[in-house]
Amino acid sequence: MPTNLLHSIQYPDDIRTLKVADLPQLAKELREFIIDIVATKEGHLGASLGVVELTIALHYVFNTPEDLLVWDVGHQAYGHKILTGRKDIFHTNRQLGGISGFPKRSESIYDTFGVGHSSTSISAALGMAIASQLNNKNKHHIAVIGDASIASGMAFEALNHAGDTNANLLVILNDNAIGIDPAVGALKDYLTRVKSKRLDVDQQNIIEALNFDYSGPIDGHNFEEIIRELERLKEINGPKFLHVVTTKGKGLRQAEEDQVKYHAPGKFDKISGDLYPSINTNLPPKFQDVFGHTIVELAEINTKIVGITPAMLTGSSLKFMLDKFPDRTFDVGIAEQHAVTLAGGMAAEGLIPYCNIYSTFLQRAYDQVIHDVALQNLPVIFCLDRAGLVGEDGATHHGVFDIAYLRCIPNIYIFAPRNEIELRNILYTVQLGINGPIAIRYPRGRGSIVNWKKPFKKIDIGTSELLQKGNDIAILSIGSIALNVTKALSKFDSKDISHYDMRFVYPLDEDQLHKIFQNYNHIITIEDGCINGGFGSSILEFASREDYSVPIKVLGIPHTFIHHGTVQELHQQCKIDPDSIHELLTNLM
Repeated sequence: MPTNLLHSIQYPDDIRTLKVADLPQLAKELREFIIDIVATKEGHLGASLGVVELTIALHYVFNTPEDLLVWDVGHQAYGHKILTGRKDIFHTNRQLGGISGFPKRSESIYDTFGVGHSSTSISAALGMAIASQLNNKNKHHIAVIGDASIASGMAFEALNHAGDTNANLLVILNDNAIGIDPAVGALKDYLTRVKSKRLDVDQQNIIEALNFDYSGPIDGHNFEEIIRELERLKEINGPKFLHVVTTKGKGLRQAEEDQVKYHAPGKFDKISGDLYPSINTNLPPKFQDVFGHTIVELAEINTKIVGITPAMLTGSSLKFMLDKFPDRTFDVGIAEQHAVTLAGGMAAEGLIPYCNIYSTFLQRAYDQVIHDVALQNLPVIFCLDRAGLVGEDGATHHGVFDIAYLRCIPNIYIFAPRNEIELRNILYTVQLGINGPIAIRYPRGRGSIVNWKKPFKKIDIGTSELLQKGNDIAILSIGSIALNVTKALSKFDSKDISHYDMRFVYPLDEDQLHKIFQNYNHIITIEDGCINGGFGSSILEFASREDYSVPIKVLGIPHTFIHHGTVQELHQQCKIDPDSIHELLTNLM
């Protein structure tokens, strides 16, 4: 059998020149290539390793990019990228100026639809299939979706619509029983019974009931079986559904054995597969872990506390509460809308729900936040993880819009802790009782305080804090971006600059703001959210309403989509890093 097949593959046309018997060797080389790069550059590992055979088979059987292939989420698309003209630049994956970690239409004609949030692939592929019908084009349209993503409401909506059409659509279920955390819910149980052939004789197949031509389950690592079934399905008209069983992390023992940790493992030894140990163990905690440990501490003394997350138990650190209080911890799967309204129902009956959703994912439940929580003034505690710029995951994952999209909704308090102690104290404060919903936004990654577990202190709603006193320039910051301001101010000996941590976007500390506008010649606002409609806008509105004419400079995320890079690089790009702040202050003084 020939070796180094991958070296000769640049595009799918090259794959189609191979014999089926050669494809296992190509799969082996592709896995090794992915492991080799991700071991040093980091990224999403397990999902892409699990679909290597499926990826090769799809490009082998279908005439991509003329036939349209849509990946759901995109965690599993590394092999696809390598085989579609990006092998030689794959080492730039997720780095500033490099290729995206997710399919991206502007990057390649093989990336037919941009993805980063889950459960969109069936809707997009169906839309493409309908367009092909209306344009009299004979194409195939394939959506690859995982068993965790297909449980989302949007995926069900698309299946319901597609089954009522004659669109040339093939939905491939990549069933590995895990998303980032293990899949949950009744549909997962159903798929388990399907795979184990334990369906009752009178139990109808759910997919067939939706008018799809269902086939499977088949072995997603067996080329002959996959290719034979794909070739057969090419000849069938209308909506089709192929159930493929794979192993997440396939080909790397540790990734198969610990699929959660190896979803995105960071750097690891590519030979042994072992993760590199942390060199410095005396590090400040991650904000996520501060949340996770604190909510357990609070739940021990307040039995009304419950935790909710849409498929992010590990990422949000709500797994700590699951371990201690499994009956009060709810992973609802990839279902942000349901998570929000579920929390509203719980709050209506006197529970204290901490609904932990990544900032970028709460966007998917905007209507529910307005109608099912805010309009009814229900005291749901939204814990918005990954607020601000998150780094290498890029535009689909940055949590930069939450201040702007929440600030316009009546009744919702908005709080952003500058450090771990502030996060701990607000989590304590809200369970004492609040008269409406609150959003607590905090960043991805580590804070700055090692000894953060201090006695709880109640935070007065709508109050700010003066961190440094000066007499000419006032800097108003919100959230953890305060640390960049502190670093910038450390370079000055001048007593001209004050720094206020405003803490609350709503309600604003208007008593403090009146004093600020009456006593300073320049005001600077800074946030790690979008400038348009954000925290700085609220200060401008206050100044306009109160007829203040002090010059105000608003710093934050500009009105464009910010792509991938390290958080530090992206802060520099947006000019909210310490050096940029220092330069601005120098020019003002």
